[in-house]
Amino acid sequence: MKSVEPGSRLGTKEELRKACGVAVGTFNETLRLLQTRGLVAVRPGPGGGLFAAEQTAQVRFGNSMLALDAGAMAVADAVRIRDALDPLLMEDALAYASPADIVPMREKVEAMRVASEEANAVAFVRATWGLHAEIADVSPNQMLSSFYKSLLEIIESHTLEVHAQDQPLAEYFHDLLLMHERMVDAIEQRDEELSRQLLLEHKTITVKS
Repeated sequence: MKSVEPGSRLGTKEELRKACGVAVGTFNETLRLLQTRGLVAVRPGPGGGLFAAEQTAQVRFGNSMLALDAGAMAVADAVRIRDALDPLLMEDALAYASPADIVPMREKVEAMRVASEEANAVAFVRATWGLHAEIADVSPNQMLSSFYKSLLEIIESHTLEVHAQDQPLAEYFHDLLLMHERMVDAIEQRDEELSRQLLLEHKTITVKS
């Protein structure tokens, strides 16, 4: 695929299946994976078929890379705003979180742990976003909380795939899981210094295409 220009027509499904010499089910499953990863686009009608997709944009999100669909710019903006709001929501969580609020946070951390054991990067990151939504729910500022969660929805809706960056996947899972466990600890213990340290570690680094 690297030798094919983005937008180039690759042929019809049947032409490519025969050229590959594989069964229909095998070809369709492979095609589904390629579409999910943003490598191939399917266009119907006369002159349609399979086409090499445009290069997938990526956003660096902590120590992971999010592979995005055509909504990359919306995600880049949402990530930046989300980063700016994190300290406000953490401040509210430190001030207002009750023992009952901590329970769903711990559940999201456990979901992260399960995804880590299954080596499911997408499920892992989505569980992480779920934890941040739980933290946002603690805030008495409903406008802030709702806006923050809508940003998370924008990021999630345009994310195709997640990759660990600059480290092995298992190590990435371990580090991020530990950081978020400590984040919940900081909220439960109302530890402002630890929360500030963790927010600095958590901050998104860069955006690229």
